[in-house]
Amino acid sequence: MRATRLDSTDWLILRELQADGRITNIELARKVGISAPPCLRRVRALEEAGVIEGFTVLLDDRALGFDVSAFAMIKLHSQAEADLNAFEEWVGDSPVVRDCHMLSGEIDFLLRCIAPDLTTFQDFIIHDLTAAPNVESVKTSLVIRTSKQAPGVPTELVSEQEEPVRRAD
Repeated sequence: MRATRLDSTDWLILRELQADGRITNIELARKVGISAPPCLRRVRALEEAGVIEGFTVLLDDRALGFDVSAFAMIKLHSQAEADLNAFEEWVGDSPVVRDCHMLSGEIDFLLRCIAPDLTTFQDFIIHDLTAAPNVESVKTSLVIRTSKQAPGVPTELVSEQEEPVRRAD
């Protein structure tokens, strides 16, 4: 890993890109107060440093007919590194699982799942997840309402005066 030092302009660029990934380089440069060529160089440097991992579009799951959003809490029989890796690999192949987080404590993994309907989600839980190797227990919670969904990182917590050192691959 190499260290990446971010200055106030880098943080402004990240804040603007996180708010609108479709912003043009010219508009981005205008908003952060620099000209377009150095702005583009900075964005490319942030990508090369691994600070910007990629660009994506956010979709409205319900508008697309995915009416079930749920969390699954997984406890494994074994927490040996090979078993944890095997579970993560298994989860990586499931289109229903959108996010997978390894946790400390009583639950080993928290999965965020999206499905078109309750039957599809139940089939995934009953036939796939509970039958997966090393799974001891599965607890699920359906999402009733989402009041906040903020992808990305809270760049607004970093003062424009600060220049923290961050690590990137």
